[in-house]
Amino acid sequence: MRSFQQHLSEFDARGIRVVGISVDPPEINRRQSQKLGYTFPLLSDPKAQVIRRYDVLHPGAGPKGADIARPAEFLIDSSRVVRWVNLTDNIAVRARPEQVLRAFDGMGAAAQ
Repeated sequence: MRSFQQHLSEFDARGIRVVGISVDPPEINRRQSQKLGYTFPLLSDPKAQVIRRYDVLHPGAGPKGADIARPAEFLIDSSRVVRWVNLTDNIAVRARPEQVLRAFDGMGAAAQ
């Protein structure tokens, strides 16, 4: 997520709103955001309701067998239609900001 923060101006220039979401409680996300200097929202979904809705729950993959969100990046348009997804089971493998920006640029007006 740090790399997304570093490229935030490029997302902003395209009208893309970067938002993170995790199963961590709000206080942990708040501390993490402050510690790492995130200026985009880092939302909490401790019951994994949204995470389940987007089918990115990774049951038992967290500390002490806790459920966590699988690493995923989505481009969702203003009509709430998912236009692009990067999804992995490996917590170390994530889309790079440049990859997401290229995907968005390749969509043209369809992403608006």
